[in-house]
Amino acid sequence: MDYQESLDWIHSKLKFGTKPGIERVKWLLNELGNPQEKVKGVHVIGTNGKGSTVNYLQHIFTAAGYEVGTFTSPFIMDFRERISLNGQMISKEELTEMVNRIEPIVERLPKETPWEAATEFEIITVLMFLYFGEVHPVDIAFIEAGMGGLHDSTNVFQPLVIVCPSIGLDHQAYLGEDHAAIARNKTGVMKAGVPVVYATERQDVVGVFEERANMLTSKTYLLERDFSYQERGEKFDFIYQDERVDSIQLAMPGQHQKANASLAIMTTLLLKESYPNISKTKILSALSTSRWLGRTEFIRHNLMIDGAHNNESVQVLVDLLKSSYSDKDIHILFAAIEGKPVTDMLRMLEEFASLTVTSFDFPKALPLEAYPSKYIQVPSWQEWVTQMEPDEQRLYIVTGSLYFISNIRQALVEKDK
Repeated sequence: MDYQESLDWIHSKLKFGTKPGIERVKWLLNELGNPQEKVKGVHVIGTNGKGSTVNYLQHIFTAAGYEVGTFTSPFIMDFRERISLNGQMISKEELTEMVNRIEPIVERLPKETPWEAATEFEIITVLMFLYFGEVHPVDIAFIEAGMGGLHDSTNVFQPLVIVCPSIGLDHQAYLGEDHAAIARNKTGVMKAGVPVVYATERQDVVGVFEERANMLTSKTYLLERDFSYQERGEKFDFIYQDERVDSIQLAMPGQHQKANASLAIMTTLLLKESYPNISKTKILSALSTSRWLGRTEFIRHNLMIDGAHNNESVQVLVDLLKSSYSDKDIHILFAAIEGKPVTDMLRMLEEFASLTVTSFDFPKALPLEAYPSKYIQVPSWQEWVTQMEPDEQRLYIVTGSLYFISNIRQALVEKDK
């Protein structure tokens, strides 16, 4: 297979949907010689903030001169973003070579085992472990879990640290109906003696993490209990016991990014003994330049895109707009995929004067007729964009599903070249 045929083969597995469980991935990896056992990595779990936290960690360790792998999802511009080395996506040649290697093994799976065919995410996970464990070994990999924890395809390696930026209500059909149930699923990745860095304001979630950690004799580091940050205008200071990193300036706006960056710094301190090139100077430099596609990202001077795809992330966006852009006339375009709490998400965005909904080209995109009728509708996002005015007082926000954000970003960036 060439590159395009390799992509088509991977995407053809979307038809197998989402099937929680790690048996299929473990079988495939075993057939490949268990490359995941060679990976030194950090497992990043949770509901929101995973991608930003991985991004901060990648920038810090790359700045320190280490070979750094990252595994994230979904992609925004190019499928190969999901498996990246030092911030640069895997080459087409390497991806194609690995797909040709694993394709016969993947096709053997349902014929030689009692399990169904592997899903797209499982195949991408296997490709990632093969790449970082054998094809291009790295000093450290930051691996973002998919939807869950215990039954997530990534839960097949021994991490150095586990990081959880948040626990929110998302994917309840798979993970549980309330915060505690979702936390129990996510903490299924915890391993004996492996430290856990996490953030939450909910005592029921704290209870789940601490109970599991006590059972596994794992040390926990909770934001605002064990480490913290203090704001100093646009900058902030990180504090852990006698350790400080002062005057941190982030490239990405928002209170939530200060929390995500603090988790990344705490994780870095826990790993510093094994990665001695890390320094406060490198941390400061890395965080000041770290950006993440599709998250509070300005792609035009008055157009921000942000993948706020559940209640918690919409609330974070609302807080950011109110605190940092209250002087602007805000116009919002929103689109979601099926299964999201759309009514609640839109209700939070209602406080801004102009709110429009649309749909987009994606199999699970919510059709226009499924939105509450009280909202302004446009049949396509292109129509909304053409109505944008170059008024400095106006701020245009495109938000909702990350798949929607990806769709728009690719088109607009290409158009603006």
